Amino acid sequence: MSLILAFDTSAPHCAAALLDGDSLIASQREEMARGQAERLVPLLEELLATAGRNWSELSALAVGVGPGNFTGIRISVSLARGLALGLGIPAIGVTGFDMLAHGQPRPLLATLPAPRNQLYGQLFLDEGPGEARLFAAEEIPAELTPEDTLIIGAAPGARPAPENPAPLIAAVATTRIDAAHGAPAPFYLRPADAAPPRDAPPRIIP
Repeated sequence: MSLILAFDTSAPHCAAALLDGDSLIASQREEMARGQAERLVPLLEELLATAGRNWSELSALAVGVGPGNFTGIRISVSLARGLALGLGIPAIGVTGFDMLAHGQPRPLLATLPAPRNQLYGQLFLDEGPGEARLFAAEEIPAELTPEDTLIIGAAPGARPAPENPAPLIAAVATTRIDAAHGAPAPFYLRPADAAPPRDAPPRIIP
């Protein structure tokens, strides 16, 4: 059996789950817009303690890589990389789209909230996933909704996403644990809101 610890801070939460093979043995989610960097490791330690497990028993880590909140994604991905290096186990990145699509019928449009009344979306067909897109929440492109498409996630009228994404992130990772993969990396579909200043830097007069 593979013991996988999954976590996600790509949205305003700290979410985690511990999966032993196909069995979910512990999960926890705390709503928070700030403080994820300080809370994430203690939450993971609490989860392991609740399950009576320790870090050395883990087979792999699974981490949500977005798209979503830039800072939150970086927090989880950086932690996953560091833990994987220290524990000598793989860290598997899972997008929010793959999390939503896991175990669902096709065709399926997975949608996630984006700033400014927009959505991130990706269409999954029997032959595989399409390109991830960013579009207006009220104007879903017709090519993303072929006949009989199940829409899940943040789109208006869609089937709601699970409150805690971590169990599904872990479940996706179990299907990839034997595959070769590099370190997880953030998955962004838009540039960060923060931008460098446009004004020239001040001159320092000696």
